[in-house]
Amino acid sequence: MTPWISPEALQARLASPGLRVVDVRFSLADREAGRRAYLAGHLPGAVFLDLETDLSGPLAAHGGRHPLPDPERAAAVFGAAGIDADTQVVAYDDAGGMVAGRVWWMLRWLGHERVQVLDGGVDGWLAAGGALVAEVPDIPPAAFVPRVRDGMAVDRDWLLAHAADPGVVVVDARAPERYRGEVEPIDPRGGHIPGAINLPYAGNLDAGRFRSPEALKARFGALADAGTVVVYCGSGVSAAHDLMALEACGIHGARLYPGSWSDWVSYDDAAIVLGDEPAGG
Repeated sequence: MTPWISPEALQARLASPGLRVVDVRFSLADREAGRRAYLAGHLPGAVFLDLETDLSGPLAAHGGRHPLPDPERAAAVFGAAGIDADTQVVAYDDAGGMVAGRVWWMLRWLGHERVQVLDGGVDGWLAAGGALVAEVPDIPPAAFVPRVRDGMAVDRDWLLAHAADPGVVVVDARAPERYRGEVEPIDPRGGHIPGAINLPYAGNLDAGRFRSPEALKARFGALADAGTVVVYCGSGVSAAHDLMALEACGIHGARLYPGSWSDWVSYDDAAIVLGDEPAGG
């Protein structure tokens, strides 16, 4: 199953039994904006999940700004949204799939493969002639049984233990200016993890839609020979966008650092690189 679905293909399947559409619009600048947008108009039958209250765990001294929730808690959230082992899930947002990728990754982490992101999000849906509705559906809960795939994620200790491993490639999915530490609008320190290369998630898009698998393969092809690819971002959300792109172009098994930069810099002894990586670094 491809990581994303076109608006036209979703329109053709919208009335299918066993489909659950999930709205995950979210803004760091206004944390209630996504819910307000959902109530004003959403895809027919869509349920709303909030990035911070539904798709993240409680904050702590370490773990990042959007730590993964406990698997049982995540399973309860997805079950309450009417998702079980047989449900086909399509998640969407208004940010090029940046937030929806969190749902794609989390469900797969919990053992549920039948999940896709709506290519183009709300704008793509409307451009394809899709309608929005204000009616909030009454969704009966389902039993979601998690089957956690631990190998999909790594933590800071894993990265430190493999820092000298030439077979491990670490990818930073943030914007170049944040990677270089020129600006840091959210976290207390800027820069990047030593050795990380910069492949911003925005480069996976063209006019708000995912680029073709061929174009993505040209972008990520050099990673095909890596032993292990680990992707991080600011808080483990937009990194899933790169992970979707890697899957789409045939590079499977890349891992997420869920805590990402916000976890890395929560440690006083964190090694940080400013600027670009040295030649050969």
